Amino acid sequence: MACTHTFTAAWFAVLLALPVSGLAAAPGPNAATPAPVMTMQGMETGTATVMATAPGRTATPTVPTEPGQGAFGALQQIVQILEADPHTDWSKVNLDALREHLIDMDRVTLDAHAVVRRIPGGFRATVSGTGRTLVAIQRLLPEEAMHLNRMRGWQVTATREPNGVILAVTTGDPNQVAMIRGLGFAGILASGNFHPMHHLEIARGEPMD
Repeated sequence: MACTHTFTAAWFAVLLALPVSGLAAAPGPNAATPAPVMTMQGMETGTATVMATAPGRTATPTVPTEPGQGAFGALQQIVQILEADPHTDWSKVNLDALREHLIDMDRVTLDAHAVVRRIPGGFRATVSGTGRTLVAIQRLLPEEAMHLNRMRGWQVTATREPNGVILAVTTGDPNQVAMIRGLGFAGILASGNFHPMHHLEIARGEPMD
């Protein structure tokens, strides 16, 4: 018995001295595939290597996509739509008219002076400007009022004045008054999703109702 205890103790000491990796069993036929190894250049996937990106970030594009200017990008998109449509009537297409409309939008959004006051049911904005900005105000705001009148039951009027337009937006719904006032002059102009299709109508030379 003494020999058996001595032999067992000796082997136990040898096992303790072995590294942990030495105790790992050889993978069997049903063993799981080891996890991919992350490298500085990418991730090994067994048969291919893909570039790794940090979490929450997209891969760096290899082809530029930004047109560099908002109005140019809008025109470019419309041109692509017209070219892809086999029914486009090029004898009616008028992209210069769309360019003028985009200039109007730019001048009204960035250059017009707007004084907004609360009135019962909404607000009234006195919008003024000079030169090309005045032209844009008096051309764009009545058009916008026509479109906005179809939305959410709002009442929108645009009254031309010598130096601009008075834009009034009201509602009979008490639950929407705060929303209208919160949107204000700039937010009201950006409301709705009719602008892209309206731009396509202008470019196609279609009548605007």
